[in-house]
Formats: sequence, structure tokens, C-alpha cells
Amino acid sequence: MNTEPRIFITDQDYHRLTALVSQVEGQWAEVLEEELGRAHVISQKEIPKDVVTMNSRVKFLDEATGQESEMTLVYPQDAKLEAGRISILAPVGIALLGLTAGQSIDWKMPNGMIKKLQVKEVIYQPEAAGQWEL
Repeated sequence: MNTEPRIFITDQDYHRLTALVSQVEGQWAEVLEEELGRAHVISQKEIPKDVVTMNSRVKFLDEATGQESEMTLVYPQDAKLEAGRISILAPVGIALLGLTAGQSIDWKMPNGMIKKLQVKEVIYQPEAAGQWEL
């Protein structure tokens, strides 16, 4: 389904997201579960500062359209697209999780189209800022 670059996730995000997928149903919960299964789990204090973690603000590029977007990756209850907060259960949210600045991923969207997304910059990452509870 996807071109699979190496992804990293913090131990805290891993545990929280595993709990989330056990509570929700649907195709995207299953896709997120697959991503969690292939992720390299790292301690919060050891995660590189250019990795997209939960509550990170990220600038990314849709390589097909050339459109750059800036979003914060959040849990479903905090999602608000008009405020720039995208859910981890949204296709683009799942695609961005664990990527490092400069990495690209080919991601199948609900309409069957493949989007090629590239992380341009991790603008803010809670772990890099020492905010361990976000």
C-alpha cells in the first residue's frame, strides 16, 4: 500500500496510540496499527529533534501539487483542520507520523490516489522542547 521509509516513534506515543487504536474501529485505525507495528520505538529523551511525533508542528510538501502545508499532529479529540491541527487518524496524519525532516512517503488516500508527501521541517516537537507530557 505504501512506500515505507524508516519511521521512529516515542515510547509514550506508542503506548498512547496503541490504546487509541484498541478503542476505535475503521480502516484508518487499522492503518495506524500497521504503522505502529513497523515503527522503531525510542525513549522520549532519545528521539531525534527532526522526527514528527505527536503534537509536533510540521511543514510538509505535497510533491504532486507543489502545495506546502503546516499542521500540528494531534489526537482525534484535538483535531481542527481550520486551526491547522490534523488528527492522527486522518490519512495525512498517519503518513506523517515518525518521519524525519527530508523524508518522503507515498501514501494511499481514501479516494485511491497516491500522495507523495515530504517532510520539509519539524517546526516544533514537544520532546525537543522538554515538554514530556504532551
